[in-house]
Amino acid sequence: MVKKIYNTAQTMYSRNQNNRGRSNANQQGPSRRNNKRNDHRSRSRDAVSSYQHTDSGKKKFTPRQPGQRLESRPEREERMNELETPSNQFRLDETGKRVSLRVTPDVAYNEERLKRVIADEMRIDVRTINALRIRKRSIDARQRTIYVNLTLDTYINEMPPQLDFEPVRYQDVSRAPRVIVVGAGPGGLFAALRLIELGKRPIVLERGKDVHERRKDIARISREHKVDAESNYSFGEGGAGAYSDGKLYTRSKKRGNVEKILRVFCQFGASTDILVDAHPHIGTDRLPRIIENMRNQIIACGGEVHFNTRVDRLVVENNEVRGVECNTGESFHGSVILATGHSARDVYRHLYASGIAIEQKGIAVGVRLEHPSQLIDQIQYHNREGRGKYLPAAEYSYVTQSGGRGVYSFCMCPGGIVVPAASGPQQLVVNGMSPSLRNSAWSNSGMVVETRPEDLDGELAPFMTEAMADGTFAETHQDINDPTNPLRMMYFQEALEKACWQQGNRSQTAPAQRMADFVNGRLSYDLPRSSYTPGLVSSPLHFWMPRFITSRLIEGFNAFGRRSRGFLTNEAILIAAETRTSSPVRILRDNETLCHVTVRGLYPCGEGAGYAGGIVSAAIDGERCAEAAANAYNKLKFRI
Repeated sequence: MVKKIYNTAQTMYSRNQNNRGRSNANQQGPSRRNNKRNDHRSRSRDAVSSYQHTDSGKKKFTPRQPGQRLESRPEREERMNELETPSNQFRLDETGKRVSLRVTPDVAYNEERLKRVIADEMRIDVRTINALRIRKRSIDARQRTIYVNLTLDTYINEMPPQLDFEPVRYQDVSRAPRVIVVGAGPGGLFAALRLIELGKRPIVLERGKDVHERRKDIARISREHKVDAESNYSFGEGGAGAYSDGKLYTRSKKRGNVEKILRVFCQFGASTDILVDAHPHIGTDRLPRIIENMRNQIIACGGEVHFNTRVDRLVVENNEVRGVECNTGESFHGSVILATGHSARDVYRHLYASGIAIEQKGIAVGVRLEHPSQLIDQIQYHNREGRGKYLPAAEYSYVTQSGGRGVYSFCMCPGGIVVPAASGPQQLVVNGMSPSLRNSAWSNSGMVVETRPEDLDGELAPFMTEAMADGTFAETHQDINDPTNPLRMMYFQEALEKACWQQGNRSQTAPAQRMADFVNGRLSYDLPRSSYTPGLVSSPLHFWMPRFITSRLIEGFNAFGRRSRGFLTNEAILIAAETRTSSPVRILRDNETLCHVTVRGLYPCGEGAGYAGGIVSAAIDGERCAEAAANAYNKLKFRI
């Protein structure tokens, strides 16, 4: 009986094994999916149990500070790898002298520590390194750990050269042929210096005062709300760049020698750091002395510089410039480099009335946005402590598209201040600048919207119609609706600046609004502290500024806020209005000769002519116009 039961059990086991084999061979998908689902549920329960057991006490919500973000597992692993592996990425060129490396700021800005790092990598005694000369420097703030990229020359058992650049030699031109330079801004000054190099005598005519006397008139704008139409932030020796941020960064490298422009600045007193930094900057506190040194060099070589001398008329005969007539009653004869700057609206009106070809061009307008500099440092350096001991005040650059137009930051001034930049009565314009140390409590930037001539007949038409309801404005702008009028974009600038002046209590007190209130369409009942010394008044910018501008700024601010946590905040303030980003007019010239297309001997130059956008690009264009004027004279002399 027992044997029979055993045999029966053995037979049943064999059958079950055979059936299981056939079942596995023919098993359908649902059965397998059920097994996997059960396994997944089991693993999920285990994971939840493990999470609750080990991490539940640590995973509490904590608010994130500006610039702070959660660290993912790959980022943690990358950070741990960085701690374990060298980060300096040391490279030595074939000469054994030029070094490229990547170090933290505490090493990059401490020469002794930098020497030790280089000596360790080169396996030499640190005492044999007599000097280091940095050739390129840039900050990499894309990750949580900030690095400084350096390219430098090492001087081992030798001394470095006394100068890091070859100075330009200027000759005596007191008896040379003269060329008239209208305007003593960057374009005019560099045109004059280049003329001296080429053996021509520059006669510089500046409508404003010298750079030191000019400072007094600028102070009166903030103190007394009085704007001298001939001496202000735009007019006077040094032009608009003299009392601006002093940024020397440009993208127009194809148009001229940027390195030479920077070397000339160093020759006249700028720090050689501008030859090194990726975004070079002089500072508004140091520029006046440099500009004065340039003027003294021009005079020492036999050139002339005349202040308080406004050019009122170009003398043109048979489509050729013979000279200029000035408000002083004096006349000067010769070819003319016209470098008046982007605010010389009387010059544009004179050219238009005289039939000298000009055309309207697009500009960008908006507001000046000011944050606490500590907040910008936290955001850009990903650190709630800000920039720390070694890093400079942080910069930012934003750009987006809204409604087919660009919205972007412009002329960012880290550690800077906002200043009044009107150049005439019934105007309110703001600009930004920074001292060399960039050490103020604020950082500001223009936030502007691209505006094109065709917009005047489109979305900007309601604003211009409202502006023309002002009888005084309408009387001087009767041709606003003429589509062939090249001054229409300038008229738009003037309309917006006058509206801003009216909203600012008809003084240099600027209308302002907190950033988040602007985005949400709310009036700010109070305003934070600001660097703008003439004072602020709370104003609904979202209501009275052109809808074309405000709607795009709102969309842009939302985009920038999503990109950088903490940027869109009520700690920031909008100050109106930023309108002088570039010239609203282009004075037409030939691409090859740089001479005006219809008037011989006239060389439109720099930002005011519509061919530059900043100190360096204007300086480059000034040199090019000087070369063109000198070449034209040499060809004429050869023919004679």
